[in-house]
This record gives sequence, structure tokens and C-alpha cells, in this order.
Amino acid sequence: MTLSRGPRPRRSALYMPASNARALEKAKTLAADTVIFDLEDAVAPDAKTSARAAAVAAVKGGGYGAREILIRVNALDTPWAADDIAAAALSGADGIVVPKVGSADGVRRASQQLGDARAPDAFSLWAMIETPRGVLAVQDIAAADSRLAGLIVGTADLAKDLQCAHPADRWPMLQALQMCVLAARAYDLAVLDGVHLEIADMGAFDAACHQGRALGFDGKTLIHPSQIAGANAAFGPSEEELARARRIVAAHDAAAAQGHGVTLLDGRLVESLHVKEAERLLAQADLIAARA
Repeated sequence: MTLSRGPRPRRSALYMPASNARALEKAKTLAADTVIFDLEDAVAPDAKTSARAAAVAAVKGGGYGAREILIRVNALDTPWAADDIAAAALSGADGIVVPKVGSADGVRRASQQLGDARAPDAFSLWAMIETPRGVLAVQDIAAADSRLAGLIVGTADLAKDLQCAHPADRWPMLQALQMCVLAARAYDLAVLDGVHLEIADMGAFDAACHQGRALGFDGKTLIHPSQIAGANAAFGPSEEELARARRIVAAHDAAAAQGHGVTLLDGRLVESLHVKEAERLLAQADLIAARA
């Protein structure tokens, strides 16, 4: 098992229904950084038990390489959640995704259940923020437990509960999206954007990805393999960005060698905050290259 809490690329996180054996097998060949075996929305009630067994068997069977493997369990107030968490805890997956987290107590309950099931210390917990209560409590949720590795925004459910429109630019939900990014950054968590439901409209998907990156998300959750390449491109640094990042670091190093804390590059001031961002992009590129 890899250490989920450590730095790693999470540009693309693909949901795969655990009740679909072909999907679980196909995930071994896809370029997604993270694969989420889904026991919740994608699985009918009468298939929950068999899907749980299939997800655990798939993880134990291996073959997923460097991909991060998460299991989305059913919501904590459902009759399947406790068994989902207990099974996932010792499956060899990297962590679980808990849907519809509305309070810090939900995170602590899930973490306690993982501890009771003797999940490894490195086993992570991800909280889905997809209700108005969850958005309003997101700071408390982000600070709730040391096992928490990240937040995932569930924009489809959030729009339903808000009774708001869900246009391509997602303007009715921008405040909620920004609140989730703020909480994640304040508590050093990863944060993933919600899914894009219009699979055939790749132009709108690309726009949503670029919007998500501009807002500060680490990556995007996906519902179809055709979306992986676009997410990886949008949330990964471009060659132009990397070239500029290298120039920024070099210019700062040259200035520092002469005893200067700041310098100019192409007529723009370069100081330590710009260098840190440049170094972050270069480190991200190294992680992506190591994953390939």
C-alpha cells in the first residue's frame, strides 16, 4: 500500500462501479492518477454486498501499479456503511471515501470505525462535501481527524440540495467550491473538484477543468475514462509553465548569489513566494514523471 497522505499527483480520480467486474479490470490500464471503487451511487441496493466483496478482491488481486486506490463506502447512516468500512480497512486499498459528510463528527466516526477494524496508520479517509451542512461545516470537517487526507466536492448532489442551477460555469456554487478549497489549504489537505456529467461535451468539460485548477483544486473526479486525458492535461503543469518555473528558480538563485532577495525576470518582480510556486510546479512534474 502506498502512503496516501504523502505528495502525489491527483489530477484525475475516476469512479468505477465495484459491481462491474469489467470496469475494475479496465482500471488497471487507464491513466487515472486515482481510481475510486464505488459502492455507493453506482451500485443498486441488492448488489451492495457482492460489490463490496468484488472491490476487496480486486484490490487484493493487485495489478493497479502506482494508481491510488480508494473505496467509496456507503453513507454512514446506511445499513451497509459499517461493513463497507470494516472490509475496506484491511483490503490493501489506500483509503476510503465517505459520502455526504455533514459534520466533523462524521469524520471522527468513520476514523474510529477504521481504527476498530485495525486499518493501517497510513490508511486514509476522504470526506465528500456535497450538502449545504457539509459546506457550512467544512472548516470543522477539515480539522476533524489526523487520518483525513482530503476533501471531494460532490457538485451534483450539492446543486440538488441547494435547489440551484448547475450551468457549465457553475457560478451558483462558486462560493461553496471556494470554501472547500480554503478549508483544504488551511489544513494541508488535498481537494478534488466534482464530476462533469455531460460526457459528450468535451469543450465544456475542459472549461470546467481549467476553472477547477484556477480555483485551486488538485484534480477532478471523473465518471468516464474519456475524461482522464483532459483532466491530466488541465491539472498538470504545461511545458510552458515548467519552462518559466525553471527560469524563475534560476533567476532567483543568481540574484541570491549576489546577495539580493528579489530580482526581475521579463520585467516582473520575482521574490520568494514566486520561487516557492515555481518549485511546487517542478516537484509536481517530477511526481507525474515518476508515476509514468
